[in-house]
Amino acid sequence: MIASKPTYESPLCSRYASERMQYIFSPDHKFTTWRKLWIALAESEMELGLPITAEQIAQMREHIDEIDYDAVAAYEKRLRHDVMAHLHAYGDLCPKAMPIIHLGATSCYVGDNTDVIQMREGLEQIKKLLVNAIDAGAAFAEKNKDVPALGFTHFQAAQPTTAGKRATLWLQDLLMDLDRVEYELRDLKLLGCKGTTGTGASFLALFEGDSAKVRELERKIAAKMGFEACVAVSGQTYTRKVDSFVLNVLGGIAQSCSKLATDLRLLAHLKEFDEPSTSDQVGSSAMAYKRNPMRCERVVSLARYIIADQQNAAVTAATQWLERTLDDSANRRIAIPEAFLACDAILTLVIDVLRGGTIFPNVMKRHIDEELPFIASENILMRAVELGGDRQELHEAIRRYSRLAAEKVKLEGKDNDLLEHLLSDERFHLDEETLRDILDIRKFVGCAPEQTEDFLSAFVRPVLEQNKDLLGAEAQVNV
Repeated sequence: MIASKPTYESPLCSRYASERMQYIFSPDHKFTTWRKLWIALAESEMELGLPITAEQIAQMREHIDEIDYDAVAAYEKRLRHDVMAHLHAYGDLCPKAMPIIHLGATSCYVGDNTDVIQMREGLEQIKKLLVNAIDAGAAFAEKNKDVPALGFTHFQAAQPTTAGKRATLWLQDLLMDLDRVEYELRDLKLLGCKGTTGTGASFLALFEGDSAKVRELERKIAAKMGFEACVAVSGQTYTRKVDSFVLNVLGGIAQSCSKLATDLRLLAHLKEFDEPSTSDQVGSSAMAYKRNPMRCERVVSLARYIIADQQNAAVTAATQWLERTLDDSANRRIAIPEAFLACDAILTLVIDVLRGGTIFPNVMKRHIDEELPFIASENILMRAVELGGDRQELHEAIRRYSRLAAEKVKLEGKDNDLLEHLLSDERFHLDEETLRDILDIRKFVGCAPEQTEDFLSAFVRPVLEQNKDLLGAEAQVNV
């Protein structure tokens, strides 16, 4: 008998998210960043005159990547404090530096600053995937801008559009998401080193009342960690509205991708679209013929998680007490990384589906042909009036014939015969040639092809050109 693993493993890691996003929120990356922040603090304090030596800094640098997780676990079991556990484990490796590691700082110095760094790197990964999703959508729109498709409102047949024009609706949403990703990337700031209640009192004491050095300490740390600035004011933590804003961006992407994937699921039901699949892929354990839109379903499923997680971050931001409370800590360890991992998975799936999906123009034409007699009735009416017919009389005739045709379709399961009724009614002055001219599908898609090209030219291609260094990302779907 083969024993199963006794521990839970997040499906976001084992099944869905990329290795890159998993690394960004991994323990190794998190805790090596803590150590880099401790080095930035000590180095900056030394540069501002505190009695810290280059030898101590060098020893800290030497052991950045040597994390003894067993030692950390043993310390945390005794101390009940994760930062102190890591500090002691690091200090064991750097005995000369141990007296000055974390000098003047509180736990949030490493915790909150690392969270911001991870979110920035996570957003950079999301931006890369988002740009590639836009690129895939643009290629889809360009390829299909002239392919007629039955339009739907309320999922009821409406005026025709084109498959490419429909894709511009998805692209517009994704471009809006990209704007917000870029805003958050520009706006993210480190917490800095403001101490236990945000007053900087411990650092003011270290620098013997020199507040200019306290301000310069933050400037130096921000620069060493690749940021332009720290937040202007804080309690012990940066405002949790930052987390809420970031998760709102991820939630916005989830909304856009869920809408896109839902549209494709509906089109798959109509047999107008198939998402990519492998030759051995099984659609159902019972129904061997089935080919389910599993990738799009997964997008919608993961999107629902992120959208719910937006509310989580909002509640956390709303319930902070005065200068600090700890009821955010355990929640944020889960809510922030999981939202990023899920968004990474969603965008990977969207890229894969748009790049590898297939549309079926002949099926689209059949659906248009089934509804076009009804859709074209107004055009037929106007042509008949031009030829001398009485509008009210002809309108009533079309209404009655439409009801008869609809009954034949719905009650008897037969084809729509509205055009046959109209052709046989001499009041409409119709013949086969005139009818073919009226029913030319190009007259019913409106400006859809031009709108698609104009949108791609004016809005999409400039963005892709600006971000061309991000293009070509692999979108590997594991399961």
